[in-house]
Amino acid sequence: MRLSKITKIVVKYLKRFPSVDSFLQIRKRAHLAEGSGYPQWKSLFAEKISTSRVVERGSPIRVLIATSTGAHLPAMHVESMLAVALSLRGAHVESLLCDGVLPCCQLCEPRIFPNLDRFTKDGPSKVLCKICFGPGQRCYQEAKINSRSFSEGLTKEDYAIANRISESLKFEEISTYCYGGINVGEHAMSGSLRYFARAALDSQSVSRVVLRRYLKSAILTVISIDKILSKNKFDVVVCHHGIYVPQGIVGAVARRKNIRVVTWNPAYRNNSFIFSHNDTYHHTLMTEPTSIWQEMVWSESKELQIDSYLRSRWIGDQDWIKFHRDPICDQDKILEEIGVNKKIPIIGCLTNVMWDAQLHYPSNAFNNMLEWIEYTVKYFIQRPDLQLVIRVHPAEINGSVPTRQPVADELKRIFGTLPKNVFLVNGDSKISTYALARACDAVVIYGTKTGVELASTGIPIIVAGEAWVRGKGFTIDVNSPEHYNTVLDNLPIRVRMSREKTLLAKKYAYHFFFRRMIPINLFKKGPGWPPYEFSGTIDQLYPGGDKGLDCVCEGILEGEEFVFSGMTAERK
Repeated sequence: MRLSKITKIVVKYLKRFPSVDSFLQIRKRAHLAEGSGYPQWKSLFAEKISTSRVVERGSPIRVLIATSTGAHLPAMHVESMLAVALSLRGAHVESLLCDGVLPCCQLCEPRIFPNLDRFTKDGPSKVLCKICFGPGQRCYQEAKINSRSFSEGLTKEDYAIANRISESLKFEEISTYCYGGINVGEHAMSGSLRYFARAALDSQSVSRVVLRRYLKSAILTVISIDKILSKNKFDVVVCHHGIYVPQGIVGAVARRKNIRVVTWNPAYRNNSFIFSHNDTYHHTLMTEPTSIWQEMVWSESKELQIDSYLRSRWIGDQDWIKFHRDPICDQDKILEEIGVNKKIPIIGCLTNVMWDAQLHYPSNAFNNMLEWIEYTVKYFIQRPDLQLVIRVHPAEINGSVPTRQPVADELKRIFGTLPKNVFLVNGDSKISTYALARACDAVVIYGTKTGVELASTGIPIIVAGEAWVRGKGFTIDVNSPEHYNTVLDNLPIRVRMSREKTLLAKKYAYHFFFRRMIPINLFKKGPGWPPYEFSGTIDQLYPGGDKGLDCVCEGILEGEEFVFSGMTAERK
């Protein structure tokens, strides 16, 4: 295949990179920039479209799809699809893309930019920006959606302001710095932690440079989006994730201007997505009223459905996001491999990836996950009558951004050799977390989503962090180290949760997996990148073409709750 001019530029530049992985990552993105990785709206719109089916609205709702990062192919597939579907429902839809003006963004990943010196000097501008804006803009143009860019809201004076602030603030002041009423420091810090794939930044000059790059990007985003939203009146802003730079800033500015915000993220189940109003799902799944699911009419068919799905999670055969492949599920084999004493009660300890979604949660008992892990191990040193098995999250190894701060390394740094009653199961282990948990008296977690599943089987769950099961009425929630200590003193529990609490956990699990995860059956799982692709037709994007899409569009246009009620069991 002949290489285009843009691909030749990218390949030539990357030959100077010392990392083969980086070369392959960007070479892959460069190939996709030829257009093969984007939805093919041009050919889809080549079919005859019935304009008579377009919903007419007296005063069209104005929607801004703030994709921002045009090379984020999963977002381009979902959001360009949403743009077309909303247009067919009579909305006025525009898109928003960064045209290379930000010195850092969510696409700046460690596997793509492993050379820190080069990244601190050039940022993404010499490579990534060249294959981001143009293809993204072309995709929206082919979908017949007008596309706006970040630069239209920026002046030379704005750049000077962002430069001055980002360079003059003290390093320790950045994480809490607010500009224009927006906590740009938190988003800048989250983006930096994601780039370094660590839970905290060190004091090295390179960390400071990257953090200042993200801060400058965050400030420029505030200025640009404020001007764009002031000049062009939008009723709703849609963006993926709802955190990081720039999407988190876009949502924050819109909220400050009293514009409705909708965020989304791919969910676990095949062809499903989580949508939320006004904030990232990391927050909304913790704060949504429990009445939404507690008052749901329950039935035997619902219980069978959730039990069946939760069992499938052991191998992930109904999911397009999974971390286990060919897991070991034999409990005796698992316990033998770990080396525990079957006669002594086992307490499970499930970790998260330490850098992931580093946001402020007021209910945390500890400042961060590492502090919690250290406290937990130190406690169990004094409890030889119990065994602690730490199961490291598999996403440390095979997640979208593999961590540069493994839990195992931190434990070795702190303790050297673990005490005899503390065992470690690393992220690359094939041991099934679910099978291991069934052998435990109780499980302590920080924020892992696995708490939803384990509680549904009756396993007592102790929550020390920002897990979504917190405050739902069926977990043991701790709010301080002292409280945590008291809860641990009462171990072992020796009994499973009551039928009443287990049923409550199952109802929440059903709500979480079948109602909040909205199926849109217009995508197919990809063999590589992107992980899924739009595979529907224009005809399926009209009202009535897909129940899940109808639910999402009603939520965006009318403000309805993003709760899907189209499952067969839900109607019984």
